[in-house]
Amino acid sequence: MQQSRLDAIRQWFDGYVQTFYDIDPDGLRNILLKVEHTRKVCEVMDILAAGEGLSPKMARLAGVVALLHDVGRFPQYRRWRTFRDSDSDNHARLSLEVIREQQLLDGVPAEERLLIEEAVRFHNLLAVPEQVQSPTVLFIRLIRDADKLDIWRVFVEQNVLPEAERASAACLGLPDLPEVTPICLEALLGKQVVRLDQCKVVNDFKLLQISWAWDLNFPTSYRLLLERDYLPRLAAAISGPVNITPAVAFIIDEVERRAQRHKATRQPD
Repeated sequence: MQQSRLDAIRQWFDGYVQTFYDIDPDGLRNILLKVEHTRKVCEVMDILAAGEGLSPKMARLAGVVALLHDVGRFPQYRRWRTFRDSDSDNHARLSLEVIREQQLLDGVPAEERLLIEEAVRFHNLLAVPEQVQSPTVLFIRLIRDADKLDIWRVFVEQNVLPEAERASAACLGLPDLPEVTPICLEALLGKQVVRLDQCKVVNDFKLLQISWAWDLNFPTSYRLLLERDYLPRLAAAISGPVNITPAVAFIIDEVERRAQRHKATRQPD
């Protein structure tokens, strides 16, 4: 992947998203939320690439994956007015569809094209598919971490906004009630990622986001999570008489331990 190709895809992205701006104010907030998310994921990916010692070539490939991982979100929202895949279509599949329709990877070496497409296709699964082999699995893990790290930012910022200024699709239409679903809390305490299909209220969705701490892949990711203080801030936003302070303290202790692991071995060209 040449730098010129990465620059060209960035330019394409800027033009592509503008075609979705002709929408009502509430819809525009949701579209802009995903535009900013993509750009922030790219910034996080650059930090991960440097922190984990990726070569310049691999860092560019990671940058393309970050830029394209959510391009399906824009046609998804235009057609269904939601970001919830179960009420519309798998946004990773839609992203792959946009990549191919727009011929963004034409002329890219076959092995690099396959790597990018597979990383986009699998980035939103509950777990990394066992059948995917290295080096693709590295990029799937990178985009999964970069995505989570910025989604945490999104919700920390959304939680402090007045309700009228929040992106309406961010919480996937879940009711905002002062309770949690027991199975979601049990998963969090059991060092498991909360399943979206088990989330019944917004508090469950916040538990899901906190539980992502169990599914990071790189020391740099854990360090960023600690530095940005996302977990306590998400926990503080849980409404009602729900005390998850001990659970969050337990998770933070584990995150600190994992952050101290040695940096990943530098990747070859």
